[in-house]
Amino acid sequence: MNARGRSGSGPDTPIELSPEARARLRALRSMGLDDDRDDFAADAGERDDLADVPGGVRLQKVLAGAGVGSRRHCEELIGAGRVEVDGQVVRRFGARVDPEHQIIRVDGKRIPARQDIVYLAFNKPRGVLTAMSDDRGRKTIVDFLGDRAERLFHVGRLDYDTEGLMLLTNDGELAHRLAHPSYEVAKTYWAEVPGPVPRDLGRRLQAGVELEDGVAVADKFRVLEQSGNRAMVEITLHEGRKHIVRRMLAEVGHPVSRLLRTTVGPIKLGTLRPGATRDLTTKEIGELYAAVGL
Repeated sequence: MNARGRSGSGPDTPIELSPEARARLRALRSMGLDDDRDDFAADAGERDDLADVPGGVRLQKVLAGAGVGSRRHCEELIGAGRVEVDGQVVRRFGARVDPEHQIIRVDGKRIPARQDIVYLAFNKPRGVLTAMSDDRGRKTIVDFLGDRAERLFHVGRLDYDTEGLMLLTNDGELAHRLAHPSYEVAKTYWAEVPGPVPRDLGRRLQAGVELEDGVAVADKFRVLEQSGNRAMVEITLHEGRKHIVRRMLAEVGHPVSRLLRTTVGPIKLGTLRPGATRDLTTKEIGELYAAVGL
């Protein structure tokens, strides 16, 4: 089963249909027309003019397969006018679409309609190479993925000694945009550094630190905890130059002894254990699409 099939996560807002629409929906179901309602429009008889794709898949089936919710829940979303195909609101339950090429959105957020696309969060352990193979025999990401048929891309990189959240997918366009600096996808890290941390360190990092390849700027900074000569800090930035967090903190006198990435854009590491993967939810995938303008 793929990521969408497992997630089962639907929109949080309750669906409220008009009494007339619910009555028509009940009548159709009582007549056994669940699979043939091309002419039914759930909202006061309103219709759309979307042309059906020959040989396409029924819209509610695509939504359910993407993990938006049960088929009946998806029908209610369609009837409530909350589903768009290629930018057009569709209210026909029987509308046939092409999930391979058409863009489908629920409440304005794109859904992962293709069933062959995989989206994973991975907690990379320390001492693992961000690569799919290594001629020196070092552990790589592949060693933790099991026997998967898909050819996955890692979105960006983490240093060999850096641990934490990585995204893996075979959605090439999304992976490219997430990794490209022009889309400025923020990433957050926890870093263990020597303490005590001066009060003005955050201000200095957010003002910009001069490195050999240009100024690096932190978006956010805070001290999580400190005791004696040890401190744990959190830093957020949207650029991805090599070793950028380590170099910034070393430059201001706080070299990193341990580094953990906790977020990539809207995706959080959470309680995912080192070496483990999990499927992203439909909501998370929609948020990633939105973050890079897809």
